[in-house]
Amino acid sequence: MKIKLRKSVVFLLMVTVLAPIGLYTDNTLGSHFTSSSSRNEFLEDVSTFESSTTLKEPPDVVFSENSTKSTSDDTSSRITRQLTEESNSIGNGGKNQSLDGNPIRQVIDKAVAEKGEENPMAIKGLSRKVEPQKLQRSSQISGKTRTKKQNEQTVPSDARICQLKDQLIRAKIYLSLSSTRNNLHFIRELRLRIKEVQRALGDATKDSELPRNALERLKAMEQTLLKGKQMDNDCSSVIKKLRAMLHLSEEQLRAHKKHALFLTQLTAKTIPKGLHCLPLRLTTEYFTLNSSKRDFLKNENLDNPNLYHYALFSDNVLAAAVVVNSTVTHTKDPLKHVFHVVTDKLNYAAMKMWFLANPPGKATIHVQNVDEFTWLNSSYSPVLRQLGSASMIDYYFKNHRAESDSNLKFRNPKYLSIMNHLRFYLPEIFPNLDKILFLDDDVVVQKELTGLWSLDLNGKVIGVVETCGESFHRFDRYLNFSNPLISRSFSPRACGWAFGMNIFDLDQWRKQNITQVYHKWQNLNHDRLLWKLGTLPPGLITFWNHTYALEKSWHVLGLGYNAGVAQRDIDRAAVIHYNGNLKPWLEIGIPKFRSYWAKFVDYDHVYLRECNITP
Repeated sequence: MKIKLRKSVVFLLMVTVLAPIGLYTDNTLGSHFTSSSSRNEFLEDVSTFESSTTLKEPPDVVFSENSTKSTSDDTSSRITRQLTEESNSIGNGGKNQSLDGNPIRQVIDKAVAEKGEENPMAIKGLSRKVEPQKLQRSSQISGKTRTKKQNEQTVPSDARICQLKDQLIRAKIYLSLSSTRNNLHFIRELRLRIKEVQRALGDATKDSELPRNALERLKAMEQTLLKGKQMDNDCSSVIKKLRAMLHLSEEQLRAHKKHALFLTQLTAKTIPKGLHCLPLRLTTEYFTLNSSKRDFLKNENLDNPNLYHYALFSDNVLAAAVVVNSTVTHTKDPLKHVFHVVTDKLNYAAMKMWFLANPPGKATIHVQNVDEFTWLNSSYSPVLRQLGSASMIDYYFKNHRAESDSNLKFRNPKYLSIMNHLRFYLPEIFPNLDKILFLDDDVVVQKELTGLWSLDLNGKVIGVVETCGESFHRFDRYLNFSNPLISRSFSPRACGWAFGMNIFDLDQWRKQNITQVYHKWQNLNHDRLLWKLGTLPPGLITFWNHTYALEKSWHVLGLGYNAGVAQRDIDRAAVIHYNGNLKPWLEIGIPKFRSYWAKFVDYDHVYLRECNITP
């Protein structure tokens, strides 16, 4: 009886101990994969357990618009994501091999495998869902990288340099304030910091050019400036000092601009050494020639009105050569083109020798000396009379800086030369011609120009390209409208135009007696009260209501002063004009425009090599 009772007690104890174990195991493992809610709780427990043991980076979760799907889809996505991470960890050289021995992980793997055997398409579908999420995460990461790079690119390359310069300005302010000036220790330290920052800046223009200790200098200066701020925190005194410094800087800037303008004008007046050497070399060569070889051929073409005639007035041999070469290069029939070059007696032999040695192909060329125009004298020409007057000599050759013109360009010696005024005497110079094309010596021809002779000017005297597209190229820019003679006769808003490439109807010139109009206004301007020196102001007056507007593509200006001339306008232009001080044969010429002129110069020519004239 006791034995039976003992066995029953032992059996009940075993049932009491083993039954909960069996029930627990069955509930946790058997029902885990059938109940989605319990499965979610288990996976969360597992994730918590793993994160506490391995310190892995939490997986990226991307929420899409379909994030409100069923719980089973979310759970499946989580299981697949964990599987993907597990496979990645196995592929990384066994770094996460410690996870393989995790019994809970083994149970999950086995359960997923069983789930996959029951519904293999589910796993494939889940893997397809994971791919867009991975792509979305990668696109987000790449987008962040691009944004970071863009932020780095927006940082100026001289940001630290600007910061150092700002510190120097602040330091100079503290040096001049009375509250800080009395602290000798602070002033000594501040001056030391200024020297250090100036030494660090040097000639650097980018942060990459700064020395390694620049950042240390910047921090040290900032600490010293903070001390100064503690001594004097009065903003009003700092503002006053900043205003004074700004005013001084503006005054210095104006002085530097005026000095730079003076130097530019001086450079424009100066003849480069090579261009001074060239006419001397050519003149020597000319007088060694036999007298029978000093004349040009085809003189019968000079007065033929059926040919295309060009007028070129210049004392610059190389510039004249470029004009002739560029024109001939773009003509279809050079035999029908005649070039009339007029120069002064100083350059006559050199100009003639150049074209004797370098004839312009089949075209005709003729060089004349302005001193041979005996009819052009002070009794006939008012401008010649004025150029020799005492007031003009006093204006040019005496030093009255206080009374001098604000615009220094009017003091250029070219305005003393009659060569600049010969354009007003074309009918007298070429009495047998009906039409002629005038070209300045600072132009380059890029297209055929014969179409200009066939234009009907409608009774006008001169064909011009108007320049009033820009607001300052109007009559009030060139003429003195405070004088009643000007204000009564012309409109201040009348459109201006430019010399440089102009077709002249000499028959209409003679009929309308344009030369006498020019003489009339030159006599009225004897004291330079109507306009300053130059040829454009008297040209605007002389040819008032006698101009025919040409298309702008015939003549593009500004290459001698405006670096912003549009490339499209240059490419379309028949003639480009280097008007201004920045001539292409000078070192101060605009570099990007120089090639249009230089390609018509043969720098391998023996005369140019001897005079060291290079591109």
